[in-house]
Amino acid sequence: MTQPTFNMDHQWLPFTGNRQFRQDPRVIVAAEGLNFTTHDGQKILDGISSLWCVTAGHNRKPVNEAIKKQLDTLDYATAFQVSNDKAFQAAAMIAELAPGDLNKVLFCSSGSEAADTSLKVALAYHRARGEGHRNIFIGREKGYHGVNFGGMSVGGLPANRKVYGAQLLPRVDHMRFIHDPVDNAYIHNQEPVWKEDPLLELENRILALHDPSNVAAIIVEPVAGSAGWYLPPQGYLKRLREICDKHGILLIFDEVISGFGRMGTNFAADYYGVVPDMINFAKGVTNGVIPLGGVICRDFLYDGMMNAGAPEHVIEFFHGYTYSGHPVACAAAIATLNLFKEEDLFARAGAMAPVLGDAMHAAFKGLPNVIGIRTLGLAGAVELAPMAGAPGKRAFNIFLDCYHHGVLVRAAGDNLVLCPAFTVDKAQIEQMVGVLADSIRRHA
Repeated sequence: MTQPTFNMDHQWLPFTGNRQFRQDPRVIVAAEGLNFTTHDGQKILDGISSLWCVTAGHNRKPVNEAIKKQLDTLDYATAFQVSNDKAFQAAAMIAELAPGDLNKVLFCSSGSEAADTSLKVALAYHRARGEGHRNIFIGREKGYHGVNFGGMSVGGLPANRKVYGAQLLPRVDHMRFIHDPVDNAYIHNQEPVWKEDPLLELENRILALHDPSNVAAIIVEPVAGSAGWYLPPQGYLKRLREICDKHGILLIFDEVISGFGRMGTNFAADYYGVVPDMINFAKGVTNGVIPLGGVICRDFLYDGMMNAGAPEHVIEFFHGYTYSGHPVACAAAIATLNLFKEEDLFARAGAMAPVLGDAMHAAFKGLPNVIGIRTLGLAGAVELAPMAGAPGKRAFNIFLDCYHHGVLVRAAGDNLVLCPAFTVDKAQIEQMVGVLADSIRRHA
């Protein structure tokens, strides 16, 4: 492997084995469509939308031009006590796509910030209406809500939590995970059907333990993306909505991965027919080009804080970021959302979803060490039996092998995930699936 000519001594890489990386550098220097070019001239097919976010493909000229134009017009203005025209326009476009009365958008710069913002909205709303005792959050095992302290606390990935345990939020509980590896190891373009109600524990134990009148919000990914594309049981999210309504608990959908077309619909909330009280978003809203995230809130949350009885000049919600509604990021979002609409990319994602799913199930089922395949929307995961004493090592080895054979896949524990851009074609799907299947065989 050719070593880069630039100095690698100073960047500390996130979520990366830095010692291994220095021995085998994987450095991207250019991108076009679904293809990367590496520092040593290799072509890599991007099988994961870079990190679920470059959903319209790389180097899209309308987005690039919008950014350049915005930089020449208004590069930045403070987000506190003033705003900018692009932030209002982007918020209106996002609200128009959101289901129900999710009409108010709080901007930030990442999915991690969105998670913490939504938790703070929940606490502030309950306090504004005289129920400040509602301060317990409920997440889910193997849930991922970013890496800030709030998101880690409600998240349920042990590796993300174990080093920071003493400082995680204290009043948090977790529902059971949503995967049934016995009866639903292989799922293709359908919702898994469970023999039992996975939410019985929530109603009969967790809520009973804390008393539901003390619970502020429940936060879930509609589909558990970062853990390895785990699909909710049939009726699960509707039942969760009913439980929250019954007890006055807010329901937050973390759609950083599933939002903006991954399921073939605007949001996974639309796919499952459930309107949450908040939707967290990021990633695909700008095609991954410039960081932007946010929380879409239902009208009653905003109204509840506006009508709390304070004088008009008083700040209703003491929260925000320097880059909330950054004009360049919002210009990128406007151009990206227009591109989605003009090219009907959400529908294209829905149309390509069974193509990806068919290819994955046909190629991977029966291969050595394969113990599950899950496909729904334009994403899928193949789960492998872990190596004895080395969980995740088999999948990591295959990730490296696929990279060196020209395809970028994502290792998530012992899962290998494919989640290409919505512009992917059948030949590219066959290439990424074929390379991954060959690698699974080589690592038997």
